[in-house]
Amino acid sequence: MKAGIAFVKKELEGIYAREEIESLTFLIFEKLKGYSRTQFLLAKDEKLCQEEFSEIEKIVARLKNHEPIQYILGTTEFYGLPFYTVPEVLIPRPETEELVQWIIQENKSSKPSILDIGTGTGCIAISLQKNIPQSTVLACDISPVCLETAKRNSELNSAEVSVIPYDILNNVPDFSFPELDIIVSNPPYIREKEKPLMEKNVLDHEPELALFVSNEQPLIFYQRIADFSRIHLKNQGHLYFEINEAFGPECYEMLQEKGFSEIILKKDIHGKDRMIGCRWVL
Repeated sequence: MKAGIAFVKKELEGIYAREEIESLTFLIFEKLKGYSRTQFLLAKDEKLCQEEFSEIEKIVARLKNHEPIQYILGTTEFYGLPFYTVPEVLIPRPETEELVQWIIQENKSSKPSILDIGTGTGCIAISLQKNIPQSTVLACDISPVCLETAKRNSELNSAEVSVIPYDILNNVPDFSFPELDIIVSNPPYIREKEKPLMEKNVLDHEPELALFVSNEQPLIFYQRIADFSRIHLKNQGHLYFEINEAFGPECYEMLQEKGFSEIILKKDIHGKDRMIGCRWVL
């Protein structure tokens, strides 16, 4: 395996940071051989067959084109669970795990009914269902590919999540939502003018529909979901968002204006305004 490891590191040098190359190298061999990190370290003297080396060459060629490793391998991990990842569906982010952790901590003993709006891979909905006992979880999205991927991921994790098509901006198709204890969303929140700041692997390969909003209406999804939540949340129900770090105060003010209380703006592990939660009191 030493030759394979050396090949990966040499080919990716100058394209990715050293720490990222180390991580990518492990992920490649984890997929190729099914090794844990310890097994990977112990098996460096093992020989690779030609077929395995050819597979490594194909993966590296795609990485050199800045294609995300999650799409190349077809899987990723989120909150300790496996998830299928396909193009046209946003790759789960570590920051979103912090949002999931917050919701679990606040609601783990409440047997809540939950709706995840814009579910993508289903990572939020599935992680909540698996970690909040006796929770009832719905997940919706506008994208057929996202809906299919979320269903596959529910099956992969033996999670009881009902996945439905729904366009939150236009309120279609007509669907009779139950009264909900929790509504959560990680909607599109990057402004078009922020595109030049984005990494090439994100811009070239991840779905724009799941990432970007217009410069003129950066809070359009938050406003619509807040209005939806005023109708569908139970008394004392919770609303949680992942947000653009540039709009923490604006999100706080918007939720205040719409009548929500107990609003909490939280920073992520990097010290950026990344999450906001509040309560709906009738």
